[in-house]
Amino acid sequence: MAELSHRALRELIENFGGCDEYFTEMISAGALIGGGPFEAYYIDGGPCPSRVVYQLVGADPRQIAAAAALLDRQDCAGIDLNMGCAAPAIVRLGAGVRWMADPDKAAALIALVRPRTRKRLSVKLRLGMEADIDYLVKFCRRLEDEGVDFITLHPRTAREKFRRTARWDFVGALRQSLHIPVAGNGDITDAAGLLRRAAGDCDGVMIGRLAVRAPWVFAQARAMEKERTSELPEINLEETALRFLELLSRHQPPEFHLSRARRFFGCFCDNLIWGNYVKTLLGRETGLAGMERILSAYFEEHPEERSASKAITGSGGI
Repeated sequence: MAELSHRALRELIENFGGCDEYFTEMISAGALIGGGPFEAYYIDGGPCPSRVVYQLVGADPRQIAAAAALLDRQDCAGIDLNMGCAAPAIVRLGAGVRWMADPDKAAALIALVRPRTRKRLSVKLRLGMEADIDYLVKFCRRLEDEGVDFITLHPRTAREKFRRTARWDFVGALRQSLHIPVAGNGDITDAAGLLRRAAGDCDGVMIGRLAVRAPWVFAQARAMEKERTSELPEINLEETALRFLELLSRHQPPEFHLSRARRFFGCFCDNLIWGNYVKTLLGRETGLAGMERILSAYFEEHPEERSASKAITGSGGI
């Protein structure tokens, strides 16, 4: 969720009723303690700081501990350590999922961080280098012993990325093996799937790209859970897209505008019949104003797609 889970997206989701907690995009521990020029935007917890979890990434235990101590001063729900990112650039640094290759080193990191913060401390990880449940359980027990409060598991290996189906049976097996809560993440494609996983053998469900494509998915799931379809919000895709651009302009620096807009619409445009065409046009633009014109022109030409119930949302519409 790099370049995606920032304040603009949180406010967009909040407009539809919000969710239980928001995890930030990865915050570099080194950049944070070094006072990087954009760190204020990464740690902006608005509009609901008490439901934000700051996600730290790094390879240096001392930097991560120092960054956790800085974030401890923030109003937030907790601090999360990323041991799951499999991006090559992150792994080469010794960060992300690379921590899972050395249980002793990972446990020592938690032992160093835990005394530096009073906040809830969690870890997000993958299965590891291989799909080995015994290794995974032993690894997570080490983290639990050092004071981790809960774990989120994306049940794919470091090499698999999104090439195969997430192994949710590993989430259940891990939950049964630990004394702390375990949440699952991966392959949630609609509100019904969110509810189905939430009712399974896990303590919570994390979703990523679906919340970008359908920021209303949490509201949809709540209404489905209560069997009250009358409570579903009316979704206007044009208004939602333009609202995101306005929020992005308000809460992110100009240097971030294009990258974050392109990442957002890379998911959101999957709601549209001609979504790939729109993505191409948006990718050519050099400013948010141009993107706004492209979107407005598209919906002017295809007014039938303004309503999410008539678009091709993976959630089957509203």
